[in-house]
Amino acid sequence: MASNKHNSNTFIPLNIAILTVSDTRDELTDTSGTALVERAQNAGHKVIDKMIVKDDVYQLRAVVSKWIADEKINAIITTGGTGFTDRDNTPEALQPLFDKNIEGFGEVFRTISLSEIGTSTVQSRALGGMANHTVILCVPGSTNACKTAWDKLIAEQLDASHKPCNFVPHLNLSTQTCGTRA
Repeated sequence: MASNKHNSNTFIPLNIAILTVSDTRDELTDTSGTALVERAQNAGHKVIDKMIVKDDVYQLRAVVSKWIADEKINAIITTGGTGFTDRDNTPEALQPLFDKNIEGFGEVFRTISLSEIGTSTVQSRALGGMANHTVILCVPGSTNACKTAWDKLIAEQLDASHKPCNFVPHLNLSTQTCGTRA
C-alpha cells in the first residue's frame, strides 16, 4: 500500500532501478544508463539495481515485472526502445504491466524536447505508468534525452518536497526510512 505519511517538505531518498534497453550497448558504452545513475545518485537517491537488456518484449517484461514485485524498489527508469524501428519494443512490452498510465509524462517530455530537437520529438514514444505502487518512466536511449528527462521532469517528480505534487505519495515507502539529502 502507498505511504502518504511522509512530510511533503522533506526530501525522501528513493530506491531506483535503471534499465538500459539495447541490442548493442554494454557497461562500457552505456552512456545513457550511466547518466541516469549519476543524476539519481547526485540527487540523493539510491540506485539499487542497473541492468542492460536486449530489446525483446519478453526479456523487458521479465526484468521489469521482477522489479515491480520487489517492495524495495520505488521507481524504475528505462532508457531506449521508445522509437519506431522494428526493434523498439519498450512501450509494447511495458504498458501492459501498468496499473495506471501516466499520460502526462510522455506529453511533457515531448513538449520539453521540442525546444531541443524540434519536431523530431514526435518520434519519441516516451511513456510512464504506475504498477504495484512503483513508478515506471521510459525515456529514449540518447544520452541527451536522458539528461533532459531527468533534469527537467523526473528529478522534480521523484522529490517529495516538490510542490504542488509529485509521485512520492503514490509509492510504497514502507521498507525504507525517511531521510534528508546527504
